[in-house]
Amino acid sequence: MSYYTTTLLDTNFDNAIERVTEALKAEGFGILTEIKVNEVFKNKLDIDFRNYRILGACNPGFAHQAIQKESKVGVMLPCNVIVQETDDGKIEVSAVNPIASMQAIENDGLHAIAQEVEDKLKKAIQSL
Repeated sequence: MSYYTTTLLDTNFDNAIERVTEALKAEGFGILTEIKVNEVFKNKLDIDFRNYRILGACNPGFAHQAIQKESKVGVMLPCNVIVQETDDGKIEVSAVNPIASMQAIENDGLHAIAQEVEDKLKKAIQSL
C-alpha cells in the first residue's frame, strides 16, 4: 500500500495550485494551511529550491467524526497534499493516503472514515 496518491499535470505552478484547491473544494475539503517550502528554504537556509508547496486539506465533517472516535487523531490532521515542480517542468500533485497513516492507530472505528477520506482525496487528484 502506497502512502500517497499522485498525478502529473502539464500546466504552470500557480494554475496547478488553483486547480488543486478547486478539486479539493469539490470534495468538501478546505485548505487550512499552506507552506511554501521553497520560500522557507530560501529564508531560513539561503537555499534555492524548486516550487514545492504543502497544502493542509481538511474536510470538517470527517475531521469531526475522526476526533470523536480518537481524541488524539488531530496529530495526523489535516491531510497533506503537495504540489511540486519536477525536473522536467511538469507539476506533480500528491495526496496522503489516510488509510496508510491511520494504520499506526489501533482504533477500528477510524478505518471506515479513513476509507471515505481516501476515496475523496483520490477523486480530487484524479479529476485534475
